[in-house]
Amino acid sequence: MPLLEVENLTTHFHTRNGIVRAVDGVSFDLEPGETLGIVGESGSGKSVTCYSIMGLIPQPPGRIKSGTAIFDGTDLLCCPKETLRNIRGKRISMIFQDPMTSLNPYLRVSTQLIEPLLIHEKIDKKAALNRAIAALEEVGIQDAPKRVHFYPHEFSGGMRQRVMIAMALITHPEILIADEPSTALDVTVQAQILDLIKARQKDLGTAVIFITHDLAVVASFCDRVNVMYAGKIVESGVTNEIYYRSRHPYTLSLLKSIPSLQEKGHDLYTIPGIPPDLSNEFAGCPFYERCPVSKEDPCSNTQTALKDLQPDHSTSCHRYQLEDPATIKL
Repeated sequence: MPLLEVENLTTHFHTRNGIVRAVDGVSFDLEPGETLGIVGESGSGKSVTCYSIMGLIPQPPGRIKSGTAIFDGTDLLCCPKETLRNIRGKRISMIFQDPMTSLNPYLRVSTQLIEPLLIHEKIDKKAALNRAIAALEEVGIQDAPKRVHFYPHEFSGGMRQRVMIAMALITHPEILIADEPSTALDVTVQAQILDLIKARQKDLGTAVIFITHDLAVVASFCDRVNVMYAGKIVESGVTNEIYYRSRHPYTLSLLKSIPSLQEKGHDLYTIPGIPPDLSNEFAGCPFYERCPVSKEDPCSNTQTALKDLQPDHSTSCHRYQLEDPATIKL
């Protein structure tokens, strides 16, 4: 039985320039102990999807128009605020995208680390501080008893990210949402952060939703992958299927854009055009104007929907749904 079931999640932002359809009918499941990757370009709806589930969308201008997110029998999208507060930070935690701005610069790290313990576990400050020191040691911060009392500006970027991970895992959550936790870090620190999340996931049995635009990281880290574009999931499947038998031109274009896969002496591949304006409604596939294999009919005038090609692989591409994949070339 899935730990989390998201069905038809739709989130809009009402702005002066119109309604921005940031997330448009997203559905997925998350199994216990699984690592689910959500990938796509900036603005594709990855972070907004998870912020909606966590109840972190500012309202207004945001508005969750429809959908359900069932966690242990509770719909996170419409449950009482008190119920959501009891779940968020305790049973579902999040590592935010930018450690430089996610930590409060006015509060010591110790204060920020023990807060979820004081709120959710009702333990005294001394016991909470000991847990905080242990959490910092587990994420590899040296001299934790002293450094736990530092302010965020006294840590490097990599150390701040480790603090964020310690804060997210200190309550032993059942689900960890990691929103591009290693994007701003150098390659060495990035590898350490990913290994750290893997180790903690193995120890605690935590399910992870890993948001990123880096397909190379997803290949070694995730069990399944959802590829998002223009607020929709356009392809979904187990990692090997997505990488070796992709069935959507957008996913194939992302894979072609990985620098390490480029042939020496050739120009770096880039996807032509720009992502669409999400304040406009689409008559057909949102990737139509950038797609190297699209056809006038049905790509330009028929809405796309995910269709299973096999039990562990689905796509919203009309051509891959209707034609032999061997006949489609980028």
